[in-house]
Amino acid sequence: MSQSFWESEEVESEEVESEEVEEARPEESASEPTSEPAPDLASEPAALALSVDDFTALEERVLRAVELVKRERQARVAAEQRASAAEAQLRETAPAVERLEKEVSALHAERDHVRQRVERLLSQLDALEL
Repeated sequence: MSQSFWESEEVESEEVESEEVEEARPEESASEPTSEPAPDLASEPAALALSVDDFTALEERVLRAVELVKRERQARVAAEQRASAAEAQLRETAPAVERLEKEVSALHAERDHVRQRVERLLSQLDALEL
């Protein structure tokens, strides 16, 4: 049990490949004689290397995906913190905004009242000059 999961799979796949090669040899010799030498086992490591390269590429893609997910989670947490801070600031400033809106309304009403008084005074002045 000292082998890791990946090493044990690699050993099992090598055993299966060697069994397949052994099974293929009797059929070739039984059906027709060949002058070609038996398949070279040196080509097996090249196929294994290719699968290792494929596995390495897959592993790199998985690692990149994991890093992407980590960055996205961090960005989401940062965005949630900014949103919480903005909501807190809004709650703090909402009463001041309401107070300022009431003050502006009062100032508009006062301005209208003053305008009416000035217009009345101007009309009285116009009446005196006639």
